[in-house]
Amino acid sequence: MDQERQSFYITTPIYYVNAKPHLGTAYTTLLTDARARFERIDGQDVHFLTGSDEHGEKIAKSAAKHDMSPQQWTDYMVPAFHELWEKLNISNDDFIRTTEERHTKAVQYFLEKLKDSGYLYKSSYDGWYCIPEETYFTETQVRHHNEAEGDAEAHKCPDCGRDLVRVEEDSWFFKLSEFQDKLLKHYEEHPEFIQPEIRRNEVLSFVRGGLNDLSISRTSFDWGIPLSFDDEHVTYVWVDALINYLTAVGYGNPDMQENLHKRWPANMHVIGKDIIRFHCVIWPAMLMALDLPLPKSVFVHGFLLVKGEKMSKSRGNAIDPLDLLNIFGVDAYRYYFLTDVSHGQDGSISLERMAQVYNADLANSWGNLCSRALNMSAKYFDGKTPQLDAEEIAKTTVLSSKAEKMYEPYAEAIRKMDFGEAAHIVLDLIDAANLYIEQMAPWSLAKSEATQGELAFVIYNILESIRIAAYYYMPFMPETSKEVLSRLSLEPDFSKGLQDLTQWGQLKQGADVQKGEALFPRLDVEKIELGN
Repeated sequence: MDQERQSFYITTPIYYVNAKPHLGTAYTTLLTDARARFERIDGQDVHFLTGSDEHGEKIAKSAAKHDMSPQQWTDYMVPAFHELWEKLNISNDDFIRTTEERHTKAVQYFLEKLKDSGYLYKSSYDGWYCIPEETYFTETQVRHHNEAEGDAEAHKCPDCGRDLVRVEEDSWFFKLSEFQDKLLKHYEEHPEFIQPEIRRNEVLSFVRGGLNDLSISRTSFDWGIPLSFDDEHVTYVWVDALINYLTAVGYGNPDMQENLHKRWPANMHVIGKDIIRFHCVIWPAMLMALDLPLPKSVFVHGFLLVKGEKMSKSRGNAIDPLDLLNIFGVDAYRYYFLTDVSHGQDGSISLERMAQVYNADLANSWGNLCSRALNMSAKYFDGKTPQLDAEEIAKTTVLSSKAEKMYEPYAEAIRKMDFGEAAHIVLDLIDAANLYIEQMAPWSLAKSEATQGELAFVIYNILESIRIAAYYYMPFMPETSKEVLSRLSLEPDFSKGLQDLTQWGQLKQGADVQKGEALFPRLDVEKIELGN
């Protein structure tokens, strides 16, 4: 690759450990992983962060229910996240826990700076709080929501619909109200900051409606990071959580300033739409207060829906990711959630649709192409890739023409987090290769000595298409792509960047070819059942 490797810092939210990771948690992490993998393959110096959010009243209550201390409870829950990320083949470079000393120091340092800058003041809070969402709501927000729901006397959370509690306590406040104009100016000057457009418009509407100062500390419980300048207060869990993105790259650590300078600002935060205001309003305002650069973009995805409803245990429609992994395998799981859900909108999922996508795209198209081509190499060329001279390799075919035009639209789609479009570009090459087999009929060419050269040319073109498709599928199905390359006697090489890697004509000639087992055996939809 000609250009110098650039830092690419990407994050998931840090996940609350009051319950085991669910399908939505896995979805966010998978989107982030696919983007991180693309950037690595494309030659960038990637740092991919995920982690766990371990403070707050909800954690303290969950721990008490299980007769544990909050620290014991979080220590008990965190391994479930590591286990699922390993099973999903998530390639994170760091996993941060907010109970780590590095984070405590960074949060205290950050809040000291905020206080010194004049953006914190002490007062009392009297208002509504949702413990499950760890979110404050104004009287106006609560009234408007409950009037819309038809019960003006109720005090329900506008986000989750559960009962709110009245909180009255001393608190330190952040002067969020002073940042309304600055935030609106940033959104206008950097339209890429909030993606996609529908989410940007949502935030614009919210901020234009006016901002209230934010309570950033609690005194009614002690499970949190103490304020260094007022040890009777612990940090509001969402303020604590947001600072993790800085902690992980060295903020407040004198020994990591070079790394901080290299990695910050983050290139992308990937989040669900339920936490958009924290990441697109509160977080940038706090960074502005300290004159720190803002993240370059926040990508906001929708909810996963089952039969039109958001998944939840209370509705009885929650699906355990491990059940799906057991049925479909990791790469088919990854492929479905990356390609068949519109990531900026809510996306409806079903077991039946997963099986349809598996059979159509993976078993019938990709898996079938690999099986046919590798079998023909074994049969017609003694298990070797055909050998051609440079002039023959350079001949233009429908396959080489398609392959040479793939990188730009593919990379553009990935950078927009439109993995469905990126996968469609790869599938278009695969479908063309399958059609090429039918049109060129290598089994007929094999019957005559006179057409052996043409047979070698045809098989070479098919195998080269497979090599290129394997690289483009790497962010989606990393293990399958490695397996396909291995069967062509190739090792993945990410030193050159994806565009150079996928230039036509780099198939290793005369190399051993292994047929192997079917990559994606067809599934019988009627026999698929989820575990209970």
